[in-house]
Amino acid sequence: MAEEVRMGGDTPKLLIVDDEHNTREAMARYLGRRFRVTTAADGGAALEELAKEKFDLVLTDLRMPHCSGMDVLEAVRKQQNPPSCILLTAYGSIEDAVTAVKQGAFDFVTKPVKLDKLEEVINAALEERKKNTAPADPVPATTALALANLRRPTELTRDLVLPNPADGSGPMANVMHLVNTVAPTRSTVLLSGESGTGKEVIARLLHEESGRRGHFVAVHCAALTSTLLESELFGYEKGAFTGALERHIGRFEAADGGTVFLDEIGEIDAATQVKLLRVLETRSFERVGGTETIKVDVRIISATNRNLRQLVAENKFREDLFYRLSVVNIVLPPLRERRAEIPQLVARFAAEFARENNRPVTGISPDALRALLDYPWPGNIRELRNCIEYMVVMSQGPLLEVRDLPESVRHPQPMEAEPETSTPEMPLKLDENERILIDEALRKCNGNRTAAAKLLGISRRTLHRKLAR
Repeated sequence: MAEEVRMGGDTPKLLIVDDEHNTREAMARYLGRRFRVTTAADGGAALEELAKEKFDLVLTDLRMPHCSGMDVLEAVRKQQNPPSCILLTAYGSIEDAVTAVKQGAFDFVTKPVKLDKLEEVINAALEERKKNTAPADPVPATTALALANLRRPTELTRDLVLPNPADGSGPMANVMHLVNTVAPTRSTVLLSGESGTGKEVIARLLHEESGRRGHFVAVHCAALTSTLLESELFGYEKGAFTGALERHIGRFEAADGGTVFLDEIGEIDAATQVKLLRVLETRSFERVGGTETIKVDVRIISATNRNLRQLVAENKFREDLFYRLSVVNIVLPPLRERRAEIPQLVARFAAEFARENNRPVTGISPDALRALLDYPWPGNIRELRNCIEYMVVMSQGPLLEVRDLPESVRHPQPMEAEPETSTPEMPLKLDENERILIDEALRKCNGNRTAAAKLLGISRRTLHRKLAR
Protein backbone atom coordinates (compact mmCIF):
# COMPACT_ATOMS: atom_id res chain seq x y z
CA MET A 1 0.00 0.00 0.00
CA ALA A 2 1.39 3.38 -1.02
CA GLU A 3 0.83 6.70 0.66
CA GLU A 4 1.60 10.21 -0.59
CA VAL A 5 2.61 13.39 1.20
CA ARG A 6 1.36 16.09 -1.18
CA MET A 7 2.91 19.45 -1.93
CA GLY A 8 2.22 21.75 -4.78
CA GLY A 9 3.50 22.68 -8.19
CA ASP A 10 6.95 21.83 -9.44
CA THR A 11 8.15 20.28 -6.22
CA PRO A 12 10.30 17.19 -6.98
CA LYS A 13 8.49 13.90 -6.50
CA LEU A 14 10.16 11.16 -4.46
CA LEU A 15 9.25 7.51 -4.07
CA ILE A 16 10.49 5.96 -0.81
CA VAL A 17 10.57 2.16 -0.72
CA ASP A 18 11.38 0.34 2.53
CA ASP A 19 9.82 -2.64 4.29
CA GLU A 20 10.70 -1.20 7.71
CA HIS A 21 7.70 0.93 8.68
CA ASN A 22 9.46 3.20 11.17
CA THR A 23 12.38 3.89 8.82
CA ARG A 24 10.06 4.57 5.90
CA GLU A 25 7.84 6.94 7.85
CA ALA A 26 10.77 8.80 9.44
CA MET A 27 12.25 9.50 6.00
CA ALA A 28 8.84 10.50 4.63
CA ARG A 29 8.19 12.98 7.44
CA TYR A 30 11.65 14.52 7.16
CA LEU A 31 11.78 14.74 3.36
CA GLY A 32 8.10 15.70 3.09
CA ARG A 33 9.02 19.21 4.18
CA ARG A 34 10.61 19.88 0.79
CA PHE A 35 9.42 17.17 -1.59
CA ARG A 36 6.25 15.43 -2.70
CA VAL A 37 6.74 12.03 -1.14
CA THR A 38 5.09 8.73 -1.96
CA THR A 39 5.92 5.68 0.14
CA ALA A 40 5.79 1.99 -0.69
CA ALA A 41 6.06 -0.82 1.86
CA ASP A 42 7.78 -3.26 -0.51
CA GLY A 43 9.26 -3.64 -3.96
CA GLY A 44 6.00 -4.89 -5.49
CA ALA A 45 4.11 -1.81 -4.38
CA ALA A 46 6.96 0.33 -5.72
CA LEU A 47 6.70 -1.25 -9.17
CA GLU A 48 2.96 -0.47 -9.21
CA GLU A 49 3.66 3.18 -8.37
CA LEU A 50 6.35 3.40 -11.04
CA ALA A 51 3.94 1.99 -13.63
CA LYS A 52 1.31 4.65 -13.02
CA GLU A 53 3.28 7.76 -12.09
CA LYS A 54 6.47 9.62 -12.91
CA PHE A 55 9.00 10.37 -10.17
CA ASP A 56 12.11 12.51 -10.03
CA LEU A 57 13.91 10.24 -7.58
CA VAL A 58 13.48 6.77 -6.10
CA LEU A 59 14.93 5.97 -2.69
CA THR A 60 14.81 2.23 -2.14
CA ASP A 61 16.00 -0.30 0.40
CA LEU A 62 18.26 -2.96 -1.10
CA ARG A 63 17.19 -6.04 0.86
CA MET A 64 13.42 -6.63 0.77
CA PRO A 65 11.43 -9.87 0.49
CA HIS A 66 10.12 -11.00 -2.90
CA CYS A 67 11.22 -7.90 -4.83
CA SER A 68 14.61 -6.36 -3.99
CA GLY A 69 15.95 -2.86 -4.42
CA MET A 70 17.98 -4.06 -7.40
CA ASP A 71 14.69 -5.14 -9.04
CA VAL A 72 13.29 -1.67 -8.41
CA LEU A 73 16.46 -0.14 -9.88
CA GLU A 74 16.09 -2.30 -12.99
CA ALA A 75 12.49 -1.13 -13.46
CA VAL A 76 13.57 2.49 -12.96
CA ARG A 77 16.29 2.30 -15.61
CA LYS A 78 13.83 0.95 -18.19
CA GLN A 79 11.71 4.10 -18.01
CA GLN A 80 12.02 6.92 -20.48
CA ASN A 81 13.79 9.86 -18.78
CA PRO A 82 14.24 7.65 -15.70
CA PRO A 83 14.31 9.10 -12.18
CA SER A 84 17.52 9.12 -10.19
CA CYS A 85 17.86 6.15 -7.86
CA ILE A 86 19.55 5.91 -4.46
CA LEU A 87 19.89 2.57 -2.70
CA LEU A 88 19.70 2.14 1.07
CA THR A 89 21.13 -0.87 2.80
CA ALA A 90 22.36 -2.20 6.12
CA TYR A 91 24.53 -4.65 4.20
CA GLY A 92 27.01 -2.16 2.81
CA SER A 93 29.87 -3.64 0.83
CA ILE A 94 32.05 -2.65 -2.07
CA GLU A 95 30.54 -5.39 -4.22
CA ASP A 96 27.00 -4.06 -3.69
CA ALA A 97 28.14 -0.49 -4.34
CA VAL A 98 29.90 -1.41 -7.58
CA THR A 99 26.92 -3.42 -8.80
CA ALA A 100 24.50 -0.59 -8.01
CA VAL A 101 26.65 2.05 -9.71
CA LYS A 102 27.23 -0.13 -12.77
CA GLN A 103 23.48 -0.66 -13.11
CA GLY A 104 22.76 3.05 -12.97
CA ALA A 105 22.21 4.01 -9.33
CA PHE A 106 23.27 7.53 -8.52
CA ASP A 107 24.44 6.61 -5.05
CA PHE A 108 24.56 4.02 -2.29
CA VAL A 109 23.86 4.96 1.34
CA THR A 110 24.30 2.67 4.34
CA LYS A 111 21.94 2.39 7.29
CA PRO A 112 21.34 3.72 9.87
CA VAL A 113 20.62 6.76 7.72
CA LYS A 114 21.48 10.27 8.89
CA LEU A 115 18.57 12.25 7.47
CA ASP A 116 20.39 15.54 6.97
CA LYS A 117 23.20 13.75 5.12
CA LEU A 118 20.67 11.80 3.04
CA GLU A 119 19.03 15.07 2.02
CA GLU A 120 22.37 16.34 0.72
CA VAL A 121 22.77 13.22 -1.44
CA ILE A 122 19.22 13.64 -2.76
CA ASN A 123 19.93 17.28 -3.64
CA ALA A 124 23.05 16.23 -5.55
CA ALA A 125 21.11 13.53 -7.42
CA LEU A 126 18.33 15.93 -8.42
CA GLU A 127 20.85 18.55 -9.50
CA GLU A 128 22.64 16.03 -11.71
CA ARG A 129 19.34 14.92 -13.22
CA LYS A 130 18.53 18.52 -14.14
CA LYS A 131 21.71 18.78 -16.15
CA ASN A 132 20.48 15.82 -18.23
CA THR A 133 23.97 15.14 -19.55
CA ALA A 134 24.69 12.17 -21.78
CA PRO A 135 26.09 9.15 -19.93
CA ALA A 136 29.85 8.74 -20.01
CA ASP A 137 31.60 5.82 -21.59
CA PRO A 138 31.67 2.74 -19.38
CA VAL A 139 34.49 2.82 -16.85
CA PRO A 140 36.09 0.05 -14.83
CA ALA A 141 34.20 -0.87 -11.67
CA THR A 142 36.94 0.47 -9.39
CA THR A 143 36.80 3.90 -11.02
CA ALA A 144 32.99 3.93 -10.96
CA LEU A 145 33.06 3.22 -7.25
CA ALA A 146 35.51 6.02 -6.55
CA LEU A 147 33.46 8.48 -8.58
CA ALA A 148 30.25 7.44 -6.83
CA ASN A 149 31.75 7.90 -3.40
CA LEU A 150 33.32 11.22 -4.31
CA ARG A 151 29.86 12.47 -5.29
CA ARG A 152 28.71 11.77 -1.73
CA PRO A 153 31.50 13.06 0.50
CA THR A 154 29.15 13.53 3.44
CA GLU A 155 28.20 9.87 3.74
CA LEU A 156 31.57 8.64 5.02
CA THR A 157 32.15 11.00 7.91
CA ARG A 158 34.70 8.98 9.89
CA ASP A 159 38.39 8.51 9.19
CA LEU A 160 37.72 4.80 9.08
CA VAL A 161 35.21 2.93 6.90
CA LEU A 162 33.16 0.68 9.17
CA PRO A 163 31.32 -1.91 7.05
CA ASN A 164 28.24 -3.53 8.53
CA PRO A 165 29.15 -7.14 9.37
CA ALA A 166 25.73 -8.57 8.60
CA ASP A 167 27.00 -10.36 5.51
CA GLY A 168 29.62 -12.09 7.70
CA SER A 169 32.50 -11.35 5.36
CA GLY A 170 35.66 -9.27 5.46
CA PRO A 171 38.32 -8.81 8.15
CA MET A 172 36.28 -6.10 9.88
CA ALA A 173 33.15 -8.27 10.20
CA ASN A 174 34.22 -9.75 13.52
CA VAL A 175 35.28 -6.33 14.80
CA MET A 176 31.90 -4.81 13.98
CA HIS A 177 30.08 -7.80 15.44
CA LEU A 178 31.94 -7.26 18.72
CA VAL A 179 31.27 -3.50 18.59
CA ASN A 180 27.55 -4.02 18.11
CA THR A 181 27.44 -6.64 20.86
CA VAL A 182 29.57 -4.84 23.45
CA ALA A 183 28.57 -1.19 22.88
CA PRO A 184 25.35 -1.22 24.98
CA THR A 185 27.09 -2.87 27.97
CA ARG A 186 29.26 -1.40 30.76
CA SER A 187 32.21 -3.75 30.10
CA THR A 188 35.71 -2.32 29.73
CA VAL A 189 37.20 -2.78 26.28
CA LEU A 190 40.83 -3.08 25.19
CA LEU A 191 41.51 -2.14 21.55
CA SER A 192 44.67 -3.69 20.16
CA GLY A 193 46.36 -3.32 16.81
CA GLU A 194 49.09 -1.56 14.90
CA SER A 195 49.39 2.21 15.00
CA GLY A 196 47.10 3.91 12.54
CA THR A 197 44.43 1.19 12.31
CA GLY A 198 41.65 3.37 13.71
CA LYS A 199 41.45 2.43 17.38
CA GLU A 200 40.15 5.84 18.47
CA VAL A 201 37.48 5.72 15.78
CA ILE A 202 36.27 2.39 17.15
CA ALA A 203 36.37 3.79 20.69
CA ARG A 204 34.19 6.73 19.65
CA LEU A 205 31.80 4.36 17.88
CA LEU A 206 31.50 2.23 21.04
CA HIS A 207 30.60 5.38 22.96
CA GLU A 208 28.13 6.62 20.35
CA GLU A 209 26.34 3.27 20.27
CA SER A 210 26.38 2.84 24.06
CA GLY A 211 23.56 5.24 24.81
CA ARG A 212 25.65 6.89 27.52
CA ARG A 213 24.72 10.54 27.98
CA GLY A 214 28.08 11.81 29.22
CA HIS A 215 31.04 12.99 27.17
CA PHE A 216 33.65 10.95 25.31
CA VAL A 217 36.96 12.07 26.82
CA ALA A 218 40.23 10.92 25.21
CA VAL A 219 43.56 10.84 27.03
CA HIS A 220 46.78 10.16 25.13
CA CYS A 221 48.84 8.63 27.91
CA ALA A 222 52.23 8.63 26.15
CA ALA A 223 52.08 12.39 25.59
CA LEU A 224 52.15 13.15 29.33
CA THR A 225 54.70 12.54 32.07
CA SER A 226 53.50 10.42 34.99
CA THR A 227 52.93 13.51 37.19
CA LEU A 228 50.99 15.35 34.50
CA LEU A 229 49.01 12.23 33.62
CA GLU A 230 47.89 11.78 37.23
CA SER A 231 46.77 15.41 37.40
CA GLU A 232 44.96 15.15 34.07
CA LEU A 233 43.16 11.93 34.97
CA PHE A 234 42.16 12.72 38.55
CA GLY A 235 42.40 16.51 38.78
CA TYR A 236 43.95 18.44 41.65
CA GLU A 237 43.03 20.79 44.46
CA LYS A 238 44.16 24.39 44.79
CA GLY A 239 47.61 24.46 46.36
CA ALA A 240 48.30 20.77 45.72
CA PHE A 241 51.66 21.77 44.20
CA THR A 242 53.51 24.84 43.00
CA GLY A 243 51.45 26.47 40.29
CA ALA A 244 48.14 24.87 41.35
CA LEU A 245 46.35 28.21 41.73
CA GLU A 246 42.85 26.78 41.55
CA ARG A 247 40.99 23.48 41.56
CA HIS A 248 41.31 21.48 38.35
CA ILE A 249 38.68 18.91 37.30
CA GLY A 250 40.27 15.74 35.89
CA ARG A 251 39.24 13.72 32.86
CA PHE A 252 37.42 11.04 34.87
CA GLU A 253 35.29 13.65 36.59
CA ALA A 254 34.61 15.45 33.30
CA ALA A 255 33.49 12.17 31.71
CA ASP A 256 30.99 11.26 34.46
CA GLY A 257 28.14 9.42 32.76
CA GLY A 258 30.22 8.92 29.64
CA THR A 259 33.40 7.23 28.42
CA VAL A 260 37.11 7.71 29.11
CA PHE A 261 39.39 6.55 26.30
CA LEU A 262 42.96 5.83 27.42
CA ASP A 263 45.16 5.70 24.32
CA GLU A 264 48.61 4.06 24.48
CA ILE A 265 47.77 2.51 27.85
CA GLY A 266 50.96 0.43 27.74
CA GLU A 267 53.03 3.57 28.37
CA ILE A 268 51.74 4.45 31.88
CA ASP A 269 54.06 3.96 34.84
CA ALA A 270 53.59 1.63 37.83
CA ALA A 271 52.24 4.27 40.22
CA THR A 272 49.55 5.39 37.78
CA GLN A 273 48.67 1.77 37.08
CA VAL A 274 47.84 1.27 40.77
CA LYS A 275 45.58 4.33 40.86
CA LEU A 276 43.88 3.36 37.62
CA LEU A 277 43.22 -0.12 39.01
CA ARG A 278 41.36 1.41 41.93
CA VAL A 279 39.16 3.46 39.60
CA LEU A 280 38.29 0.33 37.67
CA GLU A 281 37.43 -1.57 40.85
CA THR A 282 35.55 1.12 42.78
CA ARG A 283 34.77 3.89 40.25
CA SER A 284 36.19 6.33 42.81
CA PHE A 285 39.33 8.44 43.33
CA GLU A 286 40.69 11.53 45.09
CA ARG A 287 42.01 14.59 43.36
CA VAL A 288 45.74 15.22 43.78
CA GLY A 289 46.15 17.07 47.07
CA GLY A 290 42.59 16.28 48.15
CA THR A 291 40.92 13.97 50.65
CA GLU A 292 37.36 13.89 49.29
CA THR A 293 36.48 10.61 47.57
CA ILE A 294 34.76 11.27 44.26
CA LYS A 295 32.46 8.63 42.75
CA VAL A 296 31.99 8.57 38.97
CA ASP A 297 30.03 6.54 36.47
CA VAL A 298 32.44 6.09 33.60
CA ARG A 299 33.16 3.41 31.08
CA ILE A 300 36.82 2.84 30.32
CA ILE A 301 38.05 1.96 26.85
CA SER A 302 41.80 1.64 26.37
CA ALA A 303 44.03 1.11 23.35
CA THR A 304 47.56 -0.05 22.70
CA ASN A 305 49.83 -1.02 19.83
CA ARG A 306 52.02 -2.98 22.27
CA ASN A 307 51.68 -6.57 23.47
CA LEU A 308 50.36 -6.10 27.00
CA ARG A 309 50.64 -9.83 27.77
CA GLN A 310 54.34 -9.64 27.04
CA LEU A 311 54.66 -6.53 29.22
CA VAL A 312 52.92 -8.44 32.02
CA ALA A 313 55.40 -11.32 31.60
CA GLU A 314 58.26 -8.80 31.79
CA ASN A 315 56.76 -7.25 34.98
CA LYS A 316 56.29 -3.93 33.19
CA PHE A 317 52.49 -3.98 33.41
CA ARG A 318 50.29 -5.14 36.28
CA GLU A 319 48.58 -8.44 35.59
CA ASP A 320 45.46 -7.51 37.61
CA LEU A 321 45.12 -4.23 35.68
CA PHE A 322 45.54 -6.05 32.38
CA TYR A 323 42.62 -8.37 33.15
CA ARG A 324 40.49 -5.45 34.34
CA LEU A 325 41.12 -3.54 31.12
CA SER A 326 40.69 -6.47 28.72
CA VAL A 327 37.28 -7.85 29.69
CA VAL A 328 36.62 -7.59 25.95
CA ASN A 329 39.66 -7.43 23.65
CA ILE A 330 39.01 -6.17 20.12
CA VAL A 331 41.93 -6.56 17.71
CA LEU A 332 41.90 -4.26 14.68
CA PRO A 333 43.48 -5.85 11.59
CA PRO A 334 46.07 -3.82 9.66
CA LEU A 335 45.09 -2.17 6.39
CA ARG A 336 47.10 -4.69 4.35
CA GLU A 337 44.54 -7.31 5.49
CA ARG A 338 41.62 -5.04 4.61
CA ARG A 339 42.48 -4.04 1.06
CA ALA A 340 38.85 -4.22 -0.08
CA GLU A 341 38.18 -1.11 2.04
CA ILE A 342 40.86 0.98 0.32
CA PRO A 343 38.61 2.32 -2.51
CA GLN A 344 36.07 3.60 0.03
CA LEU A 345 38.80 5.18 2.13
CA VAL A 346 40.38 6.78 -0.94
CA ALA A 347 37.03 8.27 -1.94
CA ARG A 348 36.34 9.63 1.53
CA PHE A 349 39.78 11.20 1.95
CA ALA A 350 39.94 12.56 -1.61
CA ALA A 351 36.57 14.27 -1.19
CA GLU A 352 37.66 15.77 2.13
CA PHE A 353 40.96 17.16 0.85
CA ALA A 354 39.49 18.32 -2.46
CA ARG A 355 37.09 20.53 -0.48
CA GLU A 356 39.79 21.76 1.91
CA ASN A 357 42.23 22.63 -0.88
CA ASN A 358 39.68 23.79 -3.47
CA ARG A 359 40.79 21.15 -5.96
CA PRO A 360 38.40 19.91 -8.71
CA VAL A 361 39.08 16.22 -8.00
CA THR A 362 36.22 13.93 -9.08
CA GLY A 363 37.80 10.47 -9.16
CA ILE A 364 40.88 8.28 -9.37
CA SER A 365 42.36 6.44 -12.34
CA PRO A 366 42.36 2.61 -12.31
CA ASP A 367 46.18 2.51 -12.45
CA ALA A 368 46.53 4.81 -9.46
CA LEU A 369 43.97 2.83 -7.49
CA ARG A 370 45.80 -0.39 -8.36
CA ALA A 371 49.06 1.08 -7.04
CA LEU A 372 47.30 1.95 -3.78
CA LEU A 373 45.87 -1.56 -3.53
CA ASP A 374 49.31 -3.12 -4.10
CA TYR A 375 51.17 -1.01 -1.51
CA PRO A 376 51.63 -2.71 1.93
CA TRP A 377 50.71 0.40 4.04
CA PRO A 378 52.97 -0.08 7.07
CA GLY A 379 51.44 3.10 8.53
CA ASN A 380 47.92 1.78 7.92
CA ILE A 381 44.98 4.18 7.50
CA ARG A 382 46.92 7.15 8.83
CA GLU A 383 49.55 6.69 6.11
CA LEU A 384 46.88 6.25 3.44
CA ARG A 385 45.19 9.46 4.55
CA ASN A 386 48.45 11.39 4.27
CA CYS A 387 49.08 9.85 0.86
CA ILE A 388 45.68 10.94 -0.50
CA GLU A 389 46.17 14.46 0.84
CA TYR A 390 49.49 14.61 -1.05
CA MET A 391 47.84 13.30 -4.24
CA VAL A 392 45.02 15.83 -4.10
CA VAL A 393 47.45 18.71 -3.56
CA MET A 394 49.69 17.51 -6.41
CA SER A 395 46.84 16.65 -8.81
CA GLN A 396 46.77 18.38 -12.20
CA GLY A 397 43.24 17.46 -13.23
CA PRO A 398 39.95 15.95 -12.10
CA LEU A 399 41.43 12.44 -11.73
CA LEU A 400 44.10 11.36 -9.28
CA GLU A 401 46.80 9.75 -11.42
CA VAL A 402 49.87 7.56 -10.85
CA ARG A 403 52.06 10.65 -11.32
CA ASP A 404 50.42 12.18 -8.24
CA LEU A 405 51.52 9.33 -5.94
CA PRO A 406 54.30 9.99 -3.42
CA GLU A 407 57.62 8.49 -4.49
CA SER A 408 57.55 6.11 -1.51
CA VAL A 409 54.29 4.56 -2.76
CA ARG A 410 55.19 4.57 -6.46
CA HIS A 411 58.55 2.88 -5.81
CA PRO A 412 58.41 1.29 -2.35
CA GLN A 413 61.81 0.27 -1.02
CA PRO A 414 62.29 -2.75 1.26
CA MET A 415 63.43 -1.93 4.76
CA GLU A 416 67.16 -2.56 5.13
CA ALA A 417 68.63 -3.91 8.32
CA GLU A 418 70.86 -1.48 10.14
CA PRO A 419 74.54 -2.41 9.97
CA GLU A 420 76.09 -3.89 13.08
CA THR A 421 78.24 -1.20 14.69
CA SER A 422 79.17 -2.67 18.06
CA THR A 423 82.06 -5.01 18.72
CA PRO A 424 82.75 -7.42 21.58
CA GLU A 425 85.77 -5.32 22.54
CA MET A 426 83.78 -2.04 22.79
CA PRO A 427 80.15 -2.70 23.81
CA LEU A 428 77.65 0.15 23.65
CA LYS A 429 75.87 0.96 26.92
CA LEU A 430 72.74 2.33 25.29
CA ASP A 431 70.77 3.33 28.41
CA GLU A 432 73.73 5.12 29.97
CA ASN A 433 74.60 6.96 26.77
CA GLU A 434 70.96 7.93 26.22
CA ARG A 435 70.77 9.43 29.68
CA ILE A 436 73.94 11.47 29.08
CA LEU A 437 72.69 12.74 25.71
CA ILE A 438 69.27 13.69 27.10
CA ASP A 439 70.80 15.48 30.09
CA GLU A 440 73.12 17.40 27.80
CA ALA A 441 70.30 18.36 25.43
CA LEU A 442 68.12 19.59 28.31
CA ARG A 443 71.04 21.58 29.70
CA LYS A 444 71.70 23.26 26.36
CA CYS A 445 67.98 24.06 25.97
CA ASN A 446 67.58 25.36 29.53
CA GLY A 447 65.11 22.57 30.35
CA ASN A 448 62.87 23.22 27.33
CA ARG A 449 61.74 19.70 26.40
CA THR A 450 60.36 20.62 22.99
CA ALA A 451 63.66 22.20 21.98
CA ALA A 452 65.62 19.32 23.51
CA ALA A 453 63.60 16.75 21.55
CA LYS A 454 64.27 18.70 18.35
CA LEU A 455 67.97 18.84 19.14
CA LEU A 456 68.03 15.08 19.72
CA GLY A 457 66.10 14.40 16.51
CA ILE A 458 63.20 12.68 18.31
CA SER A 459 59.58 13.58 19.00
CA ARG A 460 58.55 15.28 22.23
CA ARG A 461 56.41 12.22 23.04
CA THR A 462 59.43 9.92 22.69
CA LEU A 463 61.45 12.21 24.95
CA HIS A 464 58.70 12.05 27.59
CA ARG A 465 58.71 8.26 27.48
CA LYS A 466 62.49 8.13 27.89
CA LEU A 467 62.37 10.58 30.79
CA ALA A 468 59.63 8.57 32.50
CA ARG A 469 61.65 5.36 32.09
